[in-house]
Amino acid sequence: MPPPKQRTPELGDRILAVAVDALAADGVAGLTARRVAREAGTSTPAVYELFGDKGGLVRAIFFEGFRLLRRHLDRTVPAEAGPEALRQIAFALRSFISHNAELSRVMFERPFADFDPGPDDLAAGAAVREFIVDRVRSCAAAGDIAGDPADIAHVLIGLALGLAAQESAGWLGTSAASADRRWSVGVDALIEGLGRREP
Repeated sequence: MPPPKQRTPELGDRILAVAVDALAADGVAGLTARRVAREAGTSTPAVYELFGDKGGLVRAIFFEGFRLLRRHLDRTVPAEAGPEALRQIAFALRSFISHNAELSRVMFERPFADFDPGPDDLAAGAAVREFIVDRVRSCAAAGDIAGDPADIAHVLIGLALGLAAQESAGWLGTSAASADRRWSVGVDALIEGLGRREP
């Protein structure tokens, strides 16, 4: 008699962890339900039963990425740091993307035909957006910068993602020093521009 199927939350967590590791090791092409099932010590039908299909597994990875990013921001950006917090956010995004390149592709690009995030899925980034908007709002309330906090947060994230993509492609220079310098030029210019007042 075969053992009873164990479609437990713990198995789901193990499958998700294995999937994130497989993505990190071998990229988008290396993420298959069969591989994930084998490395998680379960069956492909179990993966599909827990996640629906491959798109459901990718969706879970998408949400996990934003959960990990929020945890990274909590660890690296102090609650009260004034305008420096904005700089720290940009560089926290840089370090997260650098260390989680393939996971970041799932979060910020559309590498899987099986999964195209819709409006409900975009809620995955809500905690990250709230964290960043709160820091921007604090700077604006203190008079350090001027502008709508949500607008500024979107621009800050866009700048960081753009610079991270350029760095990944090798367009920020051939040395760590040149990449560091160009990140600083971009981020500092943004923060200084936000701090200017019209005469």
